[in-house]
Amino acid sequence: MMSTLVRDRATAQPTPSSAREPRRRPSRRTLLLGGAAVVWILGFLVLQGTSTLTLPASELTDLHRSLNQFNAWVAANRGDNPVFLYVFTPLRAAVDAVASLFITLFAASSTGLRLPEIGWLGTVGLLGWIAFAFGNARVALLTVAVFMFFGFQGLFLEATYTFALVVTAVLLTLLVGIPLGVLAGIYGRVAKVITPVLDFMQTLPTFVYLAPLALIFLIGPASAVIATVIYAAPPVIRLTAHGIRGIPENTREASDSLGTTGLQRLLTLQLPMARRTIVMGINQSTMAALSMVTIAALIAAPGLGQVVVRALQSLDVGTAVNAGLSIVLLAIVLDRVTTAASRRAEPGAARNRRIPRRTRYILLGITLVLTLTLVQLSRTQLWAAAFPAELNVGPAIVHAVGTASQWMQSNLSLFTVSFRETVTLGILNPFQSLLTDTPFYILVAVIAIAACALGGWKLAALTTACLGVIIYLGLWSDSMVTLAGTLVATAVVMVLGIVFGVAMGRSNRVDQIMRPMLDAGQTMPAFVYLVPFLGLFGATRFTAIIAGIIYAAPVAIKITADGIGAISPTVVEAAVASGSTPWQVITKVQLPMARQTLALAANQGLIYVLAMVVVGALVGAGGLGYDVVAGFVQSSLFGKGLAAGVAIVFLGILLDRMTQAAAATPARKIPSPKTSTT
Repeated sequence: MMSTLVRDRATAQPTPSSAREPRRRPSRRTLLLGGAAVVWILGFLVLQGTSTLTLPASELTDLHRSLNQFNAWVAANRGDNPVFLYVFTPLRAAVDAVASLFITLFAASSTGLRLPEIGWLGTVGLLGWIAFAFGNARVALLTVAVFMFFGFQGLFLEATYTFALVVTAVLLTLLVGIPLGVLAGIYGRVAKVITPVLDFMQTLPTFVYLAPLALIFLIGPASAVIATVIYAAPPVIRLTAHGIRGIPENTREASDSLGTTGLQRLLTLQLPMARRTIVMGINQSTMAALSMVTIAALIAAPGLGQVVVRALQSLDVGTAVNAGLSIVLLAIVLDRVTTAASRRAEPGAARNRRIPRRTRYILLGITLVLTLTLVQLSRTQLWAAAFPAELNVGPAIVHAVGTASQWMQSNLSLFTVSFRETVTLGILNPFQSLLTDTPFYILVAVIAIAACALGGWKLAALTTACLGVIIYLGLWSDSMVTLAGTLVATAVVMVLGIVFGVAMGRSNRVDQIMRPMLDAGQTMPAFVYLVPFLGLFGATRFTAIIAGIIYAAPVAIKITADGIGAISPTVVEAAVASGSTPWQVITKVQLPMARQTLALAANQGLIYVLAMVVVGALVGAGGLGYDVVAGFVQSSLFGKGLAAGVAIVFLGILLDRMTQAAAATPARKIPSPKTSTT
């Protein structure tokens, strides 16, 4: 979907002109941006350190205290208030019942022995058979191997807890998302109403969902599932609507000419033809669900996320790596199974199958009997019910990784510490001081002028309103700390995006080598990126920023590569024929023509980086992320944490709208590159 969007925008670019154009005067946008920079620098130099609205970590505003009182009121009146009594509590109970069903089946039954109802062997066999039924034999073997490995790691219970919550969340997401996607695909008015809501939902970092939902639904699996459903719903809604709308008009007209009703057309034409796109949406929602379920450990969601959170808080790199590896493997399994299901749903896939349909049904029947045998064995034999303790090599992995981490910190500290301190003292600190020590009203004016240059007075008004809300929340200084880390990381992400994206867009071989690695990088939840850098750089904000760069780089690289690759080959050939060097083709033709694509890459990179920098509060990053985490840990700081979540929302909206405005601006006509004469 993203590639299609980039390609549509990139192919709309104008072709370069062969005539030399006269030198243009600076545009209105350039003048406004230059003026904003001058105002900022002068304001910082003259008024540095005044009106910075700094609020110490332990201090609260009247708003924060009011939110604390509201939290106490909710706790006191939860059992009597009609809204909770007849809406929220029954909803929580229903979600909890579904989650408990899957937890009992795959993770821990109600017997108190913390064993799955069908035992570890039955769980592995059943999940392997499901992977074979929806995918193929390869993904079934991968599923069996990965869940066996969870047992060897000593994390079988935690992994199955996480898997049970993901399955619960995905099923509920599909119950809500597919009908909404169908309605949005059929009715344009529904799409117009839903699209801004989906944009808003996808802009929010994962942390933001947790505090309000914990307030309403309490902590535990039910709150985690509800938060995950909200976070994971947009992809399947969007892709379902896209699949329904993507059916050719002449096909719909042919169906209507046969006298089909709207429901018949939906069931016999639109849903079958959109099946592959819908399954792709299920894939994206499943990966989003895994990411959210792991982070929901902060509101007491059981599973691998809790292991990682505890390890990060105690700086136990070995345990964090062991659990992080499990999360990565679970992500790979979920991605491969849903991807295989998507390929099976492609039109004409049945004709290309190596195994005939009848043979496949026979194999499914045989393996189902074998699976049921394993389930029965697990219910009668203790060794098949509980994973054998003597096969647990998890402590050895934890010890080996911990030892390696200590060795690296001792022997590579000359490089890692010096690199960290050089970047921190030379880039992060000065830029953060530029934001936090500038008077707030100067920054508000500067950002408003920049927004006006990018998108006009409406965008300037929106950004001013967002900044006004942040000021009202009493978290201006912390927001500027978060903004500083986000902008620095995004700048590095864009450098990586341009370098590797241009290489991929210009070379199919480079694309074939890098794309699988980028796809793998995008399957990993945000938590996982913190773990290796914690071992290298320790618990600092630098660790969070590096993790954010690695987390956001794949999406920026892929968007840039698609934009470069979508430029007409005729334009590139004309530039080469005129004597341009490869460097001139890149800098004077391809990058200028892909300017909108680069802005889109910056937009997505910013959103990814913001999400990761906030999560980085778990490894020492300050700013709004620290306020959110502190609000979970200390009830006295709940109001401040909730306000920080709202501040993240408005900061994300501000960054998203400004970069979207930059991406939507049409590119100027590109002059032909100058050629050298000999």
